[in-house]
Amino acid sequence: MKALQYRTIGSPPEVVDIPTPEPGPGQILLKVTAAGVCHSDIAVMSMSAERLPFPLPLTLGHEGAGIVAGLGDGVTGVTVGDAVVVYGPWGCGVCPACASGRENYCPHARTLGIHPPGLGSPGAMAEYLVVDDVRHLVPIGDLDPVAAVPLTDAGLTPYHAIRRALPKLVPGSTAVVIGTGGLGHLAIQLLRNLTPARIVALDVSEDKLQLARSVGAHEALLSDENAATRVRELTGGLGARAVLDFVGIDITGRMAVAMAGLDSDVQLVGLGGGAIPVGFAQVPYGMSVTAPYWGSRTELADVIALAQADVLSVRTETYSLDEAPLAYERLHDGKISGRAVILPNA
Repeated sequence: MKALQYRTIGSPPEVVDIPTPEPGPGQILLKVTAAGVCHSDIAVMSMSAERLPFPLPLTLGHEGAGIVAGLGDGVTGVTVGDAVVVYGPWGCGVCPACASGRENYCPHARTLGIHPPGLGSPGAMAEYLVVDDVRHLVPIGDLDPVAAVPLTDAGLTPYHAIRRALPKLVPGSTAVVIGTGGLGHLAIQLLRNLTPARIVALDVSEDKLQLARSVGAHEALLSDENAATRVRELTGGLGARAVLDFVGIDITGRMAVAMAGLDSDVQLVGLGGGAIPVGFAQVPYGMSVTAPYWGSRTELADVIALAQADVLSVRTETYSLDEAPLAYERLHDGKISGRAVILPNA
């Protein structure tokens, strides 16, 4: 079968031919219908050999959707032909976090060598994908897999972050979204549908700001040296009750603190490698800073249900598997509007 693999440190991914996998006991074989392209992949491919936490070659794709094509011994709960998406942050399955569906916070996954598909285990940018356990599949019914597959990360991650901030997002509050690309444009829709907050979107591109307006942002501002002052002005000097940074560099982190109000939430979601100095008198009183990771299995089911209720609309661009290296080039250059999706069996 064809697959897109990251094979050599510092080199672009390549389309290669590899053996078609077979499901072992307890495993499920999917015929992949769609796979999402994510900045996390670029972050992985930017790591040095010393920092990369898993061996190469690696089949990319941690956002996956497919049709159940085969079942290993002992598998129940799904049937050949079922349409599903893959829950990505795999855990040990038996610790308290995993038992509650919070495999994204499994404390044992790394030491046990358990990696998400596309981030250590073979990923979804291939014609077929083996999933380790039926608990990592969420049915999507007749939902379009192209629209569904970004929800497994680009929808789940902001949903998880927003749920943490919900107590602060009361009527009259303001939420700021920094970076309105793949995750950010879904965060705006989630905020609009789950909270009464005013939503302020920030980005450096007018195209991205127009996307933010089209999906529900009340205000869309350039992310520049004046952004924090403008947010303060919009809030009567009070600042935002929640700031979601989907960029994650030092500049946006400092900006987030500058526009945050008292007793606010700042969430560093982006993988830009930035950090925020936190200490008494360095941030607003009562401000909390979190670095949320992905989301729970239950939350993914919630996000799929929101999509099935037409609450979420994902802006996508589609590419064949042979065109996947081009999709990564365009993502790296900031030319993707919304989310790029690969169709391995198109």
